[in-house]
Amino acid sequence: MARYREAKCKLCRREGEKLFLKGDRCYSEKCPFAGKQAPVAPGQHGAARKKVSEYGLQLREKQKTKRIYGVQEGQFRKYYEMADRMKGVTGENMLSLLERRLDNVVYRMGIAASRTLARQLVSHAHLSVNGKTVTIPSYIVKAGDVIVVKENRKGNKYFTALKETKANNALVKWVEFDREKLEGKVLALPAREDIDSQIAEHMIVELYSK
Repeated sequence: MARYREAKCKLCRREGEKLFLKGDRCYSEKCPFAGKQAPVAPGQHGAARKKVSEYGLQLREKQKTKRIYGVQEGQFRKYYEMADRMKGVTGENMLSLLERRLDNVVYRMGIAASRTLARQLVSHAHLSVNGKTVTIPSYIVKAGDVIVVKENRKGNKYFTALKETKANNALVKWVEFDREKLEGKVLALPAREDIDSQIAEHMIVELYSK
């Protein structure tokens, strides 16, 4: 699967807001958004003023959401289709599915400072879910699932340091994580009010439903 390989700060500049893709850097003075107005979009014509159509706004919202969660177009479309078949509001269902991705849950628990690092930890078999090793970042967790750093990885320098540091991202109320035991649990499925990302999900639904 093709993945974005260029500077992640360009993505934030393109969307005109912080997407928190670089972990600790996003909270430091090195962030392009630190102490200033939103930088212009990258590229030769980034500073040009452009009139954006309704379709353009919907497209930007979809692109922003994909970039926040690190999901490619085909997979993102599948989440929309799954959400559309579920009971309830399609947009909220879609965001809930994205939040329940294992890499996002690892990030929300504070095990990783960014979703990119969380994806790496999952892919490299550092974690288990309900006692079974899971290496698929897109694995959808359920309420009650227990996520643990594997016993043979707890001596890793990264996890040793994790016990002594405090994560920048606030722990959300639908998950919990014990840093001493390196063990977390999904307490409930995320509701819309639990998702702090500034996403207008109804615009994405309107785009896909055309």
